[in-house]
Amino acid sequence: MVDRLEKEVDMLSRHLQVLRLVIENEPIGIVRMSDETGYAHHKIRYSLRVLEEESLIDPSSQGAITTDQTDTFVDELDGRIDAVSTKLDEMKLDTADEMSQ
Repeated sequence: MVDRLEKEVDMLSRHLQVLRLVIENEPIGIVRMSDETGYAHHKIRYSLRVLEEESLIDPSSQGAITTDQTDTFVDELDGRIDAVSTKLDEMKLDTADEMSQ
């Protein structure tokens, strides 16, 4: 049950790492991203496709570039991650507290 969540978090982490590279180095190509992250080209391509579908990057002849929506996404990201983290913390089953009652 939690395995899928772990896989999604890993994938989100990769997508955000790729986005960070685009923000810091635009335009940047697949080969350089793969070299800097250690991810295979096909994983970089998938992350780029997801980021493009979310309108966070655009392709260019010289590599991936950010869009007008990237800054807004980045500004809201920490708050959204904190909210998810809080939800996950609330899901924890603290059996030690329950057994002491």
